Amino acid sequence: MISALAELLANGRRVEAQHPWPRVIVTPEAWRSAAEGLADGRLTLLGLWSDSAAVHMALLNEEPFEVGVVSVEAVDGDYPSVSAVHAPAIRLERTIHDLYGLRPVGLGDKRPWLDHGRWGVKHPLGAQEAAPPLVASYPFLPAHGESLHQVAVGPVHAGIIEPGHFRFTANGEAVVRLEHRLGYTHKGIESLMIGADLDRASRLAGRTSGDSTVAYALAFAHAVEAALGIRIPPRAAWLRALMAELERLANHLGDFGAVCNDASFSMIHAKCGALREQVLRAAAASFGHRLMMDSVVPGGVSADIIPTGAMEVTKLLVEIARQLPKLVDLYDNTASLQDRTTTTGILKPALARQYGAGGYVGRASGRSFDARKAFAYAPYDELEFDVPVLDDGDVNARVWIRVREIEQSAALIEQILNRLPAGAVRFVPEARRSDIAEGLAFVEGFRGDILAWVRIDRAGRIALCHLRDPSWFQWPLLEAAIEGNIIADFPICNKSFNCSYSGHDR
Repeated sequence: MISALAELLANGRRVEAQHPWPRVIVTPEAWRSAAEGLADGRLTLLGLWSDSAAVHMALLNEEPFEVGVVSVEAVDGDYPSVSAVHAPAIRLERTIHDLYGLRPVGLGDKRPWLDHGRWGVKHPLGAQEAAPPLVASYPFLPAHGESLHQVAVGPVHAGIIEPGHFRFTANGEAVVRLEHRLGYTHKGIESLMIGADLDRASRLAGRTSGDSTVAYALAFAHAVEAALGIRIPPRAAWLRALMAELERLANHLGDFGAVCNDASFSMIHAKCGALREQVLRAAAASFGHRLMMDSVVPGGVSADIIPTGAMEVTKLLVEIARQLPKLVDLYDNTASLQDRTTTTGILKPALARQYGAGGYVGRASGRSFDARKAFAYAPYDELEFDVPVLDDGDVNARVWIRVREIEQSAALIEQILNRLPAGAVRFVPEARRSDIAEGLAFVEGFRGDILAWVRIDRAGRIALCHLRDPSWFQWPLLEAAIEGNIIADFPICNKSFNCSYSGHDR
């Protein structure tokens, strides 16, 4: 039986420039059919973006596993709204309007999303218009009932963290509604990418969200390599995986400790912080940079592992194997800590599935999707590892997913070091082409799957690049998970999600 996605792709007009998954231009009727497939759960939304002339939607059919992109041309600036029937597309459509001025017909929420009225222009990537005078107020959604009050938090916070505004509506201490306002860290990366050569564009991609610099650079590199038909040296693929797992280790260790700290249990926080520091030092000893920034580039990696790096990483694995079990036992056997994390901030599996939530957020709520398994990109197609999954959906489950992923990443790093092939580490691509090329890629960052789509012009420069952080589909789920909890539990719920501000705002 033909799948909903296969039917869409078969009836669309194929864009030959796109690789490795197909992109087709469809009619508005077929676009609405795709939206209905999302609404009834036959399809999963992977991304939604624009190029000013058309809107593109990346779709996943999970069984059988198929990926494709459908595009609809905007007629006089209008296109059919996806969010009219599928809520996860709401903020994406609001963003398309902010950046390009295209109007989703049927979108119920017409408030700006990334545009705070401070750019000086409206629709900077489309037909630019003079910006109206700045309006300071933002109309948060109302909540009706007796004895309700609002608590405004941010955008500037007490800790050294990125800015975001949280508007709580509460009845006493119980949260009735939470609504975010984001966009404060919008950097205009899509605009900066236009006309950039591959090296500069790679550097920009790696700065989308600093804690995921390897994952973003890897997603961008995969997309470019798909567009240009580049095969990288085997050693480069294995070094990339080593960097990606070190990045995952550092972030999961930091989050494990930070969740405990928000429950006022600082000992695990301190111990995890020390382990995270050792991961960063091992990364610096191996690749010359604590975050391994600018190490992944189109065609491979910018430099080989430093000769003493493997020894430093091996020492790190020994230390993690020595300390992590003790920290896990301490977490599991501290009743006051369990009381704060268990049954707190529950995300229901059905909602995680509807939003296509990836990473620890999705896996703690029963969705097992992992780009390393699903897309089996090198060298993960040759490595052995498990994807941990739980169904409880609470803070505790999200902690346990992180713990199990720390264990899996340590095992992966050991495999990589033992099997690292010899050879070159980069094939320098010749980007100049006779025609336009497009590439689509998905890689697994520590938060979940990152999408990268690039269009490369004939001169070998970026005509357009879209990067989608997993947080786009996780921030709205945090709003749902906190409902019914007390305001005092928001910090621990928030940290258990640890969505990216910068990656979202890009």
